[in-house]
Amino acid sequence: MKFPRRTLEDPAINLTPLIDVVFLLLIFFMVTTTFTRETRLAVNLPEADAAPAEQQQNQIEVLVNQNGRYSINNELLADNLRDTLRDRLIDVAGGNLNQTILLIADAESSHQAVITAMDAIGQAGFSGFSIATRQPGQDDSNNE
Repeated sequence: MKFPRRTLEDPAINLTPLIDVVFLLLIFFMVTTTFTRETRLAVNLPEADAAPAEQQQNQIEVLVNQNGRYSINNELLADNLRDTLRDRLIDVAGGNLNQTILLIADAESSHQAVITAMDAIGQAGFSGFSIATRQPGQDDSNNE
């Protein structure tokens, strides 16, 4: 019995479907990808070389010391809670929410303590506040 002789051909792989799938995946990822920047605040920090602003008579001074303790008009608060600071600000203002708040923070105070003070000022309903700085090279001995 004789078997028919088969000729062996080199096996060929058709790459066309593979290339089509790769292009479809590429198009899919290009269409579904969103190119957004991370949420960031663009902040232009003010320079401290400006001339000192004139001090207002009825402004309220909020001091944040290096330990994160708050004082209002040189009166130390009982605790560091935002609600205590907010309530005391309302009491000192006597209902006049148009008064200027001057926020004075020690350079060594934590960022969180300053942000908490800013938040309390905003929650109290004040229309604005200023942040105190010192001139470059100014001696700190008169601030103590």
